[in-house]
Formats: sequence, C-alpha cells, structure tokens
Amino acid sequence: MKLLSKLDPRRLNGKTVLLRIDLNVEPGMPIDSYRVAGVLPTIKLLRKAGATVVILSHRGRPTLPPDKKRTGRSADWTQFSENRGLSLRPFATLLSTKLSSPVRFLAYEEMHSHKLREQVRIKGGVVLFENLRFHPGEERDDAKFAKFLAKLGDLYVNDAFAVSHRANASVHALTKLLPSYAGLRLERELAALAAVLGRVVHPVTLIIGGAKVADKIGMVERFGKTADHILLAGGPANTFFSASKLPVGDSVVDVESLPFAKKNLKNPKVVLPVDVKVHARRILDVGERTVALFAEIVERSGTIVWNGPLGLFEQRTYAHGTMGLWQAIARNRKAVTVVGGGETIASLALVPDLKLPQNVFLSTGGGAMLEFLAGKKLPGIQALK
Repeated sequence: MKLLSKLDPRRLNGKTVLLRIDLNVEPGMPIDSYRVAGVLPTIKLLRKAGATVVILSHRGRPTLPPDKKRTGRSADWTQFSENRGLSLRPFATLLSTKLSSPVRFLAYEEMHSHKLREQVRIKGGVVLFENLRFHPGEERDDAKFAKFLAKLGDLYVNDAFAVSHRANASVHALTKLLPSYAGLRLERELAALAAVLGRVVHPVTLIIGGAKVADKIGMVERFGKTADHILLAGGPANTFFSASKLPVGDSVVDVESLPFAKKNLKNPKVVLPVDVKVHARRILDVGERTVALFAEIVERSGTIVWNGPLGLFEQRTYAHGTMGLWQAIARNRKAVTVVGGGETIASLALVPDLKLPQNVFLSTGGGAMLEFLAGKKLPGIQALK
C-alpha cells in the first residue's frame, strides 16, 4: 500500500490533492468530533508541503429524486427538506478555526461551475466540497463522476477509514484515475486493527451493542473461535431474546438475524443481559446486575473489541450501562482494546473526566472496523494496493 507518510514532500509542492475524509456526523450532534481531530495531521502535512487541499466527504443519506425526475446536474438537492442538516458547510468554519486559516466552502451549484478547476487550484489553500452524496454518482461508484473529480487534482489521499468498506466513487473509482495514497489517520487505523488480529491475548472479549446485528454477524463468526466472551446488548441482545421466545415488547429486533440468533442460543461464549431497563414496552438499557457482570468480564480480558452502545445513551436515564462499560474499559490498562463506531465514540462524552489508558484505541470506523476484523477485503483499502 502506498502511504502518504512515505511520499517525498517535494512531490506535493504546487500540487492539488483530493483528500477524502469522513465528516459523517448526525444532524444535531456536535460537529467538533474525534473524526475531525483525526484528519488534522494529514491536512497540515499537505499544506506544509505546499499542496492545495480539496476536501471530499459525505454526510448522512440524502434523499435524491428518481432518475426520471432529475432535471440535470444543475438541480440543487440541498433544497429538499429531507436533506436539511446534511450540508457540510458548518465544517468549513470549524476547520478554519482548527487550521488557523480560511477554508473555502464550495456549495453544490459552485461545484458545477465551468471555472471550478481554477477555483480550487489556489496554491496552499484548503477547499471543502459540499456533501458528495448530493451527487447520485457517488454511491454508485460511477466512473463518470470519478472522472469529474479527478480532473480537479493531481493526487488522491484516502484518510476516511470509516467509509473504506463502501465502493463509492470518491473511495474506489477515483483511485484508478490518480496516484493514490493512504493518509496518516488511515495508516494508524490499519496498524491498530492489524495489531488486534496479530497479537491476540486471551481472554478475548467482543462487545456488540447498538440497534442492529445483521451487519455485525461477520464479526461474531470471525471471532467465534477466537473470542472467549461475546457480550451482547441493544438490538443484538433483543434479537437473541426474541429467538429464545422471551418477551421483548416493541424493542428493536433484527428479524432477518433471528435464524443466526437461534443457531447461537446455546453458544457458551454468548453473554446476554441478565436484567434490563424498560420503558413504554421497549428495552432501552441494561440493568445494574448486567453492568457488574460485563464489567467483571472486561476487567480481566486481554483483548477487547467494542462496537455499539449498550442502551439509548442519548437519554441520560438509559446511559448507565454504556457509562459503566467505558469505566470498566478504562480500568483495564493492559488489554489490547479497540473501540469503534460513531455512536460508541460519541457516548464517551457521557464520562468527560474519564482518562483512557494508552492501550485503548478509538477507531473512526464502525462498519469498516467490523468488516476489517471479520477478515473482509475493504474496497477502499484494496484500491490503494
């Protein structure tokens, strides 16, 4: 894999670099996140080398009209009410502050100006494009859209591990058109996750929470033989409860994953909550006894992988389980620990005074982290080899 850290800085001077990062922050959540902090070193390296930086990213899943209703590329999908809150404009102000230098934001309409090439090639400057998913070609891995982007730069750098499991135009197709490199944050991500796979220390504990289990089955199967404990909460636990005929009311259940859950009901490695907190017929958090049970297992683990909060942490009443798990992880100062997923990392704000030891790595990836650890080949990573 070609790494930006190994590239002679002199080859960047005067060049325009298309930098793919991840600014996929949910509307209403603080935008000054660990994802932004994680890519600042790459941006600073490029600027110091004399490169112009064109930042590419997406946010959410915009609603685009059907093909037959599109009026051409001049249509501004940001005007659809469903897409309000998905613009990347606020990040231009944030990045300007972080970099102590103006970051120019290019709105959707400006991105289709016939003078676009001249607008972005401002030596040493930083430009942020509007949400790439306002363009239908992005998620289709469209070669035509990739060519449109490629004409604007000389090199491409991927520093968005969190989206590298998706074959999108700005992650996959674009790498075929420009010299492409892995950014500093992406390099760190891969090194940390490779350490988990290559330096497994028992007991190994896998913790899976959040709303869904379908996209996490590969993780369970991959670690099925390696893991000593598989702790389930949230939607995954509810799905196992439902598979065992326990009442779950109106709780989140992944129906498609019920066969998998039934198959693993007697798996001695699977540890389900022993008590839960319920409101309006919905399981919203684990109970006190479960927090103690999970904490005891975590504190004596040698390797820990965690993805997905244990409850509806956005409401303080149902954040106790997630807070307790963070505290248990902080107490284990020896385990090789990786925590990933946007919601999981966001929940760290629940314990602002908590100091995580150096053995804990916070991954910017959720689905990407799970797929990498499950042994799958990620399109965005393979494209850089």
